[in-house]
Amino acid sequence: MDNYTTSLVRDDGELLARYPAAAGTTRFEPGSKFMRAIAANPESGIYDTPQSSIDGVSRTVAYRKLPDLPVYVAVGVASDSVREAWMYRMSTHLLFGLPATLALFALALLASRRAVSQAETLDRLREEQIRRVSVEESLRQSQKMTAVGQLTAGIAHDFNNLLTGIGGAIEMVGRRVPQPTADVVRFLELARTGVSRAATLTQRLLAFARQQPLQIESVDANRLVTGMSELLRRTLGETVQIETVLGGGLWRASADPAQLEAAILNLAINARDAMPGGGTLTIETANAHLDDAYAAANAEVTPGQFVMIAVSDTGTGMDQQIIGRAFEPFFTTKERGQGTGLGLSMTYGYVKQIGGHLKIYSELGHGSTVKIYLPRTQADVTTAADLAPAVSAAAGAGPVVLVVEDDPVVREFAVAACRECGCTVHEAGDGEQALRVLDKHSDIALLFTDVGLPGGMNGRQLAGAAVARRPDLKVLYMTGYTANAIVHHGVIDAGVNLLGKPFSVSALAAKIKGMGF
Repeated sequence: MDNYTTSLVRDDGELLARYPAAAGTTRFEPGSKFMRAIAANPESGIYDTPQSSIDGVSRTVAYRKLPDLPVYVAVGVASDSVREAWMYRMSTHLLFGLPATLALFALALLASRRAVSQAETLDRLREEQIRRVSVEESLRQSQKMTAVGQLTAGIAHDFNNLLTGIGGAIEMVGRRVPQPTADVVRFLELARTGVSRAATLTQRLLAFARQQPLQIESVDANRLVTGMSELLRRTLGETVQIETVLGGGLWRASADPAQLEAAILNLAINARDAMPGGGTLTIETANAHLDDAYAAANAEVTPGQFVMIAVSDTGTGMDQQIIGRAFEPFFTTKERGQGTGLGLSMTYGYVKQIGGHLKIYSELGHGSTVKIYLPRTQADVTTAADLAPAVSAAAGAGPVVLVVEDDPVVREFAVAACRECGCTVHEAGDGEQALRVLDKHSDIALLFTDVGLPGGMNGRQLAGAAVARRPDLKVLYMTGYTANAIVHHGVIDAGVNLLGKPFSVSALAAKIKGMGF
């Protein structure tokens, strides 16, 4: 059997020639495949014949009409030959092409997965870049606050020494004038008020600088907020409605109650000023947990459990630019004379000093919320009943006191104040001189010393050396700022008696009496 045939056929079906030659057949019948094909497509075409009428072979036939002649050229290919050729080519493709196809598919799959991985990596990089920008901004803000805090701490220290001398001199003048006239009383009161306001200013500066000595206690925030309700109503006036939302099962917080009350009061006053036409002040307490992600996005935040106190108002609100500067000392949006710009900065410094966190949420026209996060503590709550009763100042027979202070003005007032309290006084300007005085006078019962002293021996070191000589000696420190000698991490060491500068005679008398003299 031949795989290919070639024929010349006239348009009436007459077979003019054929290769290979066909015996007996000379014409295609009118109903044959060829005749039907040329009738349908006279110029050219292809058709299949399952069984040739000439030799009985199944073929695929292609034909074309010769130009200007009623004759067709037809070429037939055996179907078995086509299948064999296709199978041969497919087997060759499978043998050589399939591994290559599989390899290309694997490479395409690998490239697709790598593209997905690179896209995910780029997304993570973008998120990390955004987070880094946020953290760097928080860090710059923290560094700026720290730098300003260091500056203000130094100013406050020197200023407190000056105020001690000024305030002490004013108090002594008042005590030395037996029957002052009305004008003298008025001017003395003006001077005392000025000293008091200046002292408050330096305290706020120290609080911002995280140099304020703190008496850390276990605080029940719900009880503290409830106890402040009457004070807040008197302070804020009738146009401000106060609401409290106290959290149930509230944890105990680690805080200085007096400083915390001052912080809440400052926030409440700021809220009142943001609501000139009146509004609602809401104080809310709740337990809170700051996770690692929040700590990573906010500088100086340690993850953990906190007690949250939120102070919200319905006032004018703040934009992001004001929020970014809100904690800076002396920055204020109030008119001149209506505020010092230290309320928020003092609160910020105090909260950071105890290891807490402060966050402002605000929107123009929709009010503000300031959230204070206080560290959780497991200690028992300190109540008012647990505290020692207040001691009133009293003059009388006092102990023998050794006053140690390097600033002559402050030392002179401290000596005079001790004498006003009925004490016998010795004085010294530094630690070495104080030890010599202590060795000469065995009746000294109280060492009243500044924390920061020249000569390589600070107040704590002096006290240690003095108590080593005289175990029954009691020590009272005075300081214009907190030094690491008696305060660590912003907290006064246990058992330490401290009197902050500037101080009054009555405050000194109360302290001495409170120490058992």
